[in-house]
Amino acid sequence: MTEFFRRAATCLAAALVVAGASLGPAAAQDKEITIGWTAWSDAEAVTKLATKILEDRMGYTVNMTMADIGIQYQGVANEDLDVMLMSWLPVTHQNYWKKFAGEVVNLGPLYTRARLGWVVPAYVPENQVSSIADLKKDGIADKFGDKIQGIDPGAGLMQASENAIEEYGLDDYELISASGAAMTAALDRAIRRDEWIVVTGWSPHWMFARWDLRYLKDPKHVLGGLERVHVLARKGLYQDHPDVAEFLTRMYLPLDDLEAMMFEANETSYEEAVDNYIANNKARIDYWVTGEIG
Repeated sequence: MTEFFRRAATCLAAALVVAGASLGPAAAQDKEITIGWTAWSDAEAVTKLATKILEDRMGYTVNMTMADIGIQYQGVANEDLDVMLMSWLPVTHQNYWKKFAGEVVNLGPLYTRARLGWVVPAYVPENQVSSIADLKKDGIADKFGDKIQGIDPGAGLMQASENAIEEYGLDDYELISASGAAMTAALDRAIRRDEWIVVTGWSPHWMFARWDLRYLKDPKHVLGGLERVHVLARKGLYQDHPDVAEFLTRMYLPLDDLEAMMFEANETSYEEAVDNYIANNKARIDYWVTGEIG
């Protein structure tokens, strides 16, 4: 945990410099926070976890505002949102980051070793389709219904997927926009029918715990490599709510923990999974809230 503590202290100091904050006491403010989120399984898990802690342990009223990723960046920059918990860097959201980096405060990574890619069921023969380039082979597009099942159109993964279609010359395929839930529903339906399907996927995601899946290789690295998922805050959040900024800077989830919580949420509910995580990780939650190592 020592590295996590050092990371938290470093990120907080950097965030305060960017925000132009002083270490003096903040002016009294209403204890209300607005968090932007997207209906992705990992986003729902971490947002509801943060919300539960802010409300039960820190006495805040939290408004969860669902919006596409681009709207969240704009909302934090415009100070319509206090924070967003889903900034994928350095590759997936690089265009958003280039546009808004100077208008938001990066409170550091919430979790690491995330990745994006195109995913197929394991029963799709690997000797026929092992990489994205193989999708261009004769007859392969027909087996996949000439489609790549995507998620919401504003997602960085969809932008990267459009680039992949162009880079790999996959003109015969249509990239289907839908919600994350619609993507997993299409995957479930195809697997029950033993059909071939390509979906836009990411880690962490509960679908890897439920089904036997694999990522297609990306020899051109169009979809990027390992990513870190950051918390972004509006300028002035530290001055208005220093306890919130410090809590979110310290909040860090091991990837295995997050995937386990997401799988449990899929089997029961996000609320139950969040409650169980908090109950089973008291020392970690206490550190996030207080900054004290028990």
